Amino acid sequence: MFGTESSLSMFLNTLTPKFYVALTGTSSLISGLILIFEWWYFRKYGTSFIEQVSVSHLRPLLGGVDNSSPINSNSSNGDADSNRQNVSECKVWRNPLNLFRGAEYNRYTWVTGREPLTYYDMNLSAQDHQTFFTCDSDHLRPADAIMQKAWRERNPQARISAAHESLELEDCATASILLAEEEATTIVEAEKLFKQALKTGEGCYRRSQQLQHHGAQYEAQHRRDTNVLVYIKRRLAMCSRKLGRTREAVKMLRDLMKEFPLLSMFNIHENLLESLLELQNYADVQAVLAKYDDISLPKSATICYTAALLKARAVSDKFSPEAASRRGLSTAEMNAVEAIHRAVEFNPHVPKYLLEMKSLILPPEHILKRGDSEAIAYAFFHLQHWKRVEGALNLLHCTWEGTFRMIPYPLEKGHLFYPYPICTETADRELLPSKRRSGFNCVCVFHEVSVYPKKELPFFILFTAGLCSFTAMLALLTHQFPELMGVFAKAFLSTLFAPLNFIMEKVESILPSSLWHQLTRI
Repeated sequence: MFGTESSLSMFLNTLTPKFYVALTGTSSLISGLILIFEWWYFRKYGTSFIEQVSVSHLRPLLGGVDNSSPINSNSSNGDADSNRQNVSECKVWRNPLNLFRGAEYNRYTWVTGREPLTYYDMNLSAQDHQTFFTCDSDHLRPADAIMQKAWRERNPQARISAAHESLELEDCATASILLAEEEATTIVEAEKLFKQALKTGEGCYRRSQQLQHHGAQYEAQHRRDTNVLVYIKRRLAMCSRKLGRTREAVKMLRDLMKEFPLLSMFNIHENLLESLLELQNYADVQAVLAKYDDISLPKSATICYTAALLKARAVSDKFSPEAASRRGLSTAEMNAVEAIHRAVEFNPHVPKYLLEMKSLILPPEHILKRGDSEAIAYAFFHLQHWKRVEGALNLLHCTWEGTFRMIPYPLEKGHLFYPYPICTETADRELLPSKRRSGFNCVCVFHEVSVYPKKELPFFILFTAGLCSFTAMLALLTHQFPELMGVFAKAFLSTLFAPLNFIMEKVESILPSSLWHQLTRI
């Protein structure tokens, strides 16, 4: 036993201060590299790499429960509805108020040099166009066959050339739609092309309507012609709205909803709500909300925040936070605050844009409900309506943050809606142009995606940061005070090995000396 202690003391005495400096410096460097990697991984993927590896790979090896196992099938079946709800909430929807490519998005690019649309967003639009504007019988008509290929083209100029080629053969509604969306540089030009498309589209719709019951092929063609006609009329209404003919736009949208009442998937009522708010026709806005703000229908930021705006309008002009704190909230004020809390719970990203705490960008062509993309699309068109109602933004500013006290764990349990979906950040980063290229290949921030709820730093990032700081401090102290730190290091190592020495003494006292001698030789 004394030989073991002497060998340990001899080993500690041979360690020089340079060794301690090298040891602590290397430890600090390694922990610093781990910290940098962990921080980068967290910023990119929103989780800790070490934690993810531990849960995904080490836990099954250590006997953890496999997530794919059929254990607790009852609870799994019980959560099926909420899982399906999360899937539906993470579905990407067509933006009902999306801008025109040529007349608006491209003009923005020409002026600023920034691309307002992501490749993912434009690819979704291409899929929509192929779904709505093509059918299996297009190969029977040369013009439609050309357009079927045009919608699949990635190059905008190739699509525009194909549309012109199709129009040279015969009048084609979808070709005029493409030119109105992508080639027209003003809303007036786009409206002219849409009127041309409307004349052709109505003729095709009437012919296919007479033949729709003659077979599956005619039924698919009629469905395509219906989609084309609805799209054209809706875009014409949007042109009228943008050109200041708001009453005409409202009439067109009402007629369209009456003619095709079952096509609720296009969310035409959101275009109607925005136009009615522009006219300050709040009674008709309330009537539309009474029809579409139903528990059985999917919600949107437009529905929830418009309902909150109408409730706030009744009290906002006389609302004072000081007076409310003294006398309490009246019934009307309580209803307005509850409506704001409901809207904020549905989409917590909107208030920062309405209160101009976060800068707006052009809305994408697709949005994710309850996500940052939907908040941008709503605020882009409705901020002016909130400003028009006196005191509405002040009431929103005073009350919106109170929502989060009612839902302390939004990812686990909601108050009026399902828990907030965890997929919104990933989808919004695909839909929104978060970065852009500038000179000398420098990547500059274009839009910082809003994240809710704010993610706390993982434990391993904090741990590696503390470890890196501690070892760096030890390295600095060892370099500055080598003799003193050497004494501390030897005392620490001696204390660390003291339990081991105690165990060795006990083992030596129990085992025979001859056996212990043989073990030490081994």
